[in-house]
Amino acid sequence: MASRYVRKVRTASGAVAVQVVTREGRELVEVDHVGSAHTDGELELLLQAAEERLRPGQEVLDLGPLERVGARMGDVADWTDSQSESEQEVSAPVGRPRVTAGGGQVVRTSALLLWEVLSGAYSRLGFDAVKDEAFRALVLARIIEPTSKADTVRVLDEVGVAPPGLNTIYRSLQRCQKRDYRNTVAKACLAHSARTSGTAAFIMYDITTLHFENENEDELRKVGMSKEHRVDPQVQVGLLVDPGGFPLEVHLFEGNKGETKTLIPVLTAFQERHGVTDMVVVADAGMLSAANLAALEDAGFKFIVGSRLTKAPYDLADHFQRHGNYFTDGQILESTRVMGRGSEARERRVVYQWTFKRQKRDDRTINAQIAKAEKVASGGVPLKRTRFLKVTGATKELDEATIDRARQLAGLKGYVTNLPMEMMSGAGVIAAYHDLWKVEASFRMTKSDLRARPVFHHQRDSIEAHLTVVFAALAITRYLTASTGVSIKKIVQTLRTVRSATIEINGQQLTLEPKIPADAQAILSAIEGH
Repeated sequence: MASRYVRKVRTASGAVAVQVVTREGRELVEVDHVGSAHTDGELELLLQAAEERLRPGQEVLDLGPLERVGARMGDVADWTDSQSESEQEVSAPVGRPRVTAGGGQVVRTSALLLWEVLSGAYSRLGFDAVKDEAFRALVLARIIEPTSKADTVRVLDEVGVAPPGLNTIYRSLQRCQKRDYRNTVAKACLAHSARTSGTAAFIMYDITTLHFENENEDELRKVGMSKEHRVDPQVQVGLLVDPGGFPLEVHLFEGNKGETKTLIPVLTAFQERHGVTDMVVVADAGMLSAANLAALEDAGFKFIVGSRLTKAPYDLADHFQRHGNYFTDGQILESTRVMGRGSEARERRVVYQWTFKRQKRDDRTINAQIAKAEKVASGGVPLKRTRFLKVTGATKELDEATIDRARQLAGLKGYVTNLPMEMMSGAGVIAAYHDLWKVEASFRMTKSDLRARPVFHHQRDSIEAHLTVVFAALAITRYLTASTGVSIKKIVQTLRTVRSATIEINGQQLTLEPKIPADAQAILSAIEGH
């Protein structure tokens, strides 16, 4: 004999799905999905709507601000019997529409406030110039809940936005490459940066990897150096950001391409796209090579890059001769050094700074590495490549000369630049370099909030289109977090629970606006005032 009842199920997004279920014995024969709730108030409405479907015509949906006993977001057990309603009026839960009279049925609920905020940011950044609604849907859905392209339809449906068909989504990805949407997005990003940071500014560059859940390599997806020691095929992504961490350019490279070989192509594309050269490029020491620096200079760029400390004893020979290893906290010293050979040989300005905090950190690292080398030297652990270990034939011992050199350089950090001293002081060079953490912050957003990896596409054009979607989503994320001072995760969580409800009463549909709680109103006010 068939039985029908209402049940609640927790979804992957944290919502509670309300369903009318039909079983014959132990076999599930039908599931009628009523909707997904994100607040207690919304759950209340959906449960009443489910009861109406379960027993059509037997009950009237009371839309008064009454609270059904047991209808709680935290309770996801099957809800099978109708509970009595309290006759005492109570305040509506967060996001619950307020209605004082009437009967009807919930048609749908929508997080339209969240969608309006994201759509507004998309427009203010100038991304409407892309003129592709499916692309916009992909970008905004990735901010709401990063998932596969196919599952994007579900995300949009739960928000209350009519989703494009799956074939439309895939055609949009094809158009993304054919019409070069990234060019449009990148130009809009630079225009926004110019409005907020000015045209003559610094740009920061770094590179990261995105891996694939696939064992097979091809001409793009290759196993390469991974900071996380992964052995999956990967691609490398180069990212340029402005001083506020706002993205300006993104590029895709083979997984095994050397980091130093990615900088020039990204900056050349940036120059060709925007005709901009009067910017200072800030990059990590990994980008430091004489060829790279000469190419940057020839292209008209100024630069600040981290300097490896191998040449520090020679650059600072005068200091070490007169003062030994003594430095004052925050002390800045300058030197020059000829870098490169032949046509690439250029005299470079090198800035060094010593800090007490960095020395303590370096000393801890050195001590840990000495302890590791001592264990290997004593035979306590198997022989392996270890800093401060000297192996001569069968003899294993500490390399005291290398240890002394490391102690001498503890606390020092070097920077190479072609900016003349009259244009920027040593302290200014150091401060600009320290803004590189904003590139890392953008990469963290890309990998965590936007879940750009692992990548499930296989063809290069599809991967490039995926990267363009992530690029646009990152720009919106950066814009909103800068405007509000709130993380994108918190913005989405707060606004997603503020739901509008569409009610059908006597054949007529009525949309009920939600009550906006204080935390949501604070976010809206910050965006409006930015």
